[in-house]
Amino acid sequence: MSFPETGRPAGAAAALPAVAPQLRALRRRASLTLEAAARAAGLSPAHLSRLETGQRQPSLPVLLELARIYGTTVSELLGESATGREAVIHAAGMEPTAAGGWTYWQAGASGRGMQALRVRVPYGSQGDIVRVHPGEEWLYVLEGRLRLRLGDGVHRLGPGDSAHFDSLTPHRIAAEDPDGLELLFVHTLLQSPTAALCLGPTREEAP
Repeated sequence: MSFPETGRPAGAAAALPAVAPQLRALRRRASLTLEAAARAAGLSPAHLSRLETGQRQPSLPVLLELARIYGTTVSELLGESATGREAVIHAAGMEPTAAGGWTYWQAGASGRGMQALRVRVPYGSQGDIVRVHPGEEWLYVLEGRLRLRLGDGVHRLGPGDSAHFDSLTPHRIAAEDPDGLELLFVHTLLQSPTAALCLGPTREEAP
């Protein structure tokens, strides 16, 4: 999935400065050089360096890929504290977080083999970034219209439609309506140091 930048909701931006030092600390914990981590994530070393120094904000797909490479979760990359493995997540406890202009809410507990998110996708933010990475993804459209590219095919989904696919299939999503779209998103974390070996090429976001 790909989530470049547009606006951010009030209150979510305040948490973003904590991302930069966390990215650097977790890369070092994984014993990866800047060049090795950037290569595995399909980024240039300069781009990853800007993310680690707070000069750029990471998109959610970049966070997902770095989480896999570092053997951690998006929540830890964002500096969020673990709340344990609660079986029930109440709406009142879901705080919005901005990642590259996309807004998401944790819809599942940390420390699991899957991560569940509710995601708000702005219109026109997809660009031409295609992602390939290990694992599986499941999408369910709550509102708006979704354009999903899977391999050589293009699919259009509306509210109530869903997709479940192998993430090694090149994929890209975009909102078709000016008002954007909202969806549920579940992916497998595959927290393994060897996961980086399975990452396919990605196109770096434009500066």
